[in-house]
Amino acid sequence: MDPLSNVLSLLKPKNYLSAGFEAAAPWAIQFPDQQQGIKCVAVIAGECWLSVEGVTDGVWLKTGDFVLLPSGRPFLMASGKEVKPVPASRIFDPSRPGRVTRLNDGDTFSSVSSRFGLESQHAGLLLKALPPIVVIRDENGEAGLRWSVERMMQEMREPQPGGFLVLQHLAHMLLVQALRLHLADGAGSVGAGWLLALSDRQLSRAMSAIHDEPGQRWTLEALALVAGMSRSSFAERFRQVVGMAPIDYLARWRMLLACDRLENTDQPVSVIAPALGYESEAAFSTAFKRIVGCSPRRFARDRDPDATPSNERDAMAAGVSLAL
Repeated sequence: MDPLSNVLSLLKPKNYLSAGFEAAAPWAIQFPDQQQGIKCVAVIAGECWLSVEGVTDGVWLKTGDFVLLPSGRPFLMASGKEVKPVPASRIFDPSRPGRVTRLNDGDTFSSVSSRFGLESQHAGLLLKALPPIVVIRDENGEAGLRWSVERMMQEMREPQPGGFLVLQHLAHMLLVQALRLHLADGAGSVGAGWLLALSDRQLSRAMSAIHDEPGQRWTLEALALVAGMSRSSFAERFRQVVGMAPIDYLARWRMLLACDRLENTDQPVSVIAPALGYESEAAFSTAFKRIVGCSPRRFARDRDPDATPSNERDAMAAGVSLAL
């Protein structure tokens, strides 16, 4: 499995809501805090202004554009900057997901959107790797993205049996396709992080090796060989792009996998440790406590959400997810 698929599988993105929107100017809608997750919006027809709270510059979106809002912050969409906004709660009915909402009896503007929630413990793994606004200008007519958007709108306009499940799958396709296009654009070509490394031809080889075989006894030399680079050049480039040393990234990815197994399986430490490349339970426990902040046995014991406050459990994983 490739690194992006690995991460998305770990985060288990859940599509909470997909909806269509059609309107004639003037209109402006203020959307509330999206909580921890990603909002995706695709413009099918027309143009609109989009601004996100805390972000200095807004953007004009036009037909074919796709935007990811990974910060969860409140945002505004409008036909023009001068239009006074109304709360989204006055426009959309949350009890009727998967429907097209019409405003001002017009369709000069049309869009489809989806909202994803992520596993809270590890959400920072993806969210911290993306800027507050990711705009994908589909100037080349990306067929897969366009087909998914159009198919979603058709499902909403013409409800059929099984439509909810179809919308769920199409929404996930949109998210993956958008992230692919973001990577193809050099992941924005700014900042540092694992996502940016996937757009680097040589570093992506090493990243794939780590994700394919996390239990392998990887050394800096072995990873450099996979990347086709000298040891020193690889170490320097990896740290520059990802923001940490290759072996540190390997250790943190292993701990994310360990946390997931301790939470979602009954595997004991004696099984998890060798599967993730540790020669002994003691070595694994030492690494786990250093990175996660508690022993693996305590983490496993407290995995019952009724036994441990959610804020404490999130803090246990913060040392892993936020660093990546």
